[in-house]
Amino acid sequence: MPSLFNVFDISGSAMSAQSLRMNTVASNLANADSATSANGQPYKSKQVVFNSTSFGSPFSSGVAVQKVVEDNSAPRMVHNPESPLADENGFVTMPNVNLTQEMVNMISTSRAYQTNVETMNAAKAMLQKTLTLGQN
Repeated sequence: MPSLFNVFDISGSAMSAQSLRMNTVASNLANADSATSANGQPYKSKQVVFNSTSFGSPFSSGVAVQKVVEDNSAPRMVHNPESPLADENGFVTMPNVNLTQEMVNMISTSRAYQTNVETMNAAKAMLQKTLTLGQN
């Protein structure tokens, strides 16, 4: 049987997933101008893949992070012949981070997180109101 308490499970799982997504966006933005990463190669943008999950009841499902994947699109090539990392044509291989897309992801993630907080607050207010119904 569905319960108002399921809202907390569902919104909580979504908030947790969005938190990981925000951390991934922050990592992408932080490494957008890193010519090399720890492995000596240019940083590859990462994306979070979500999946639905069940909490043991057909009436209660939520969001889970299925995996974090690297974007295998081509890296950016920046002409900088003075760089020690430049190739024979003067190009430096830079990360494939799309700053515009990452900013969109950040706003989307922030709004999704905020929506889940508001959903939990609404459910809490309804539960509190329900408790006061019998007091009059």
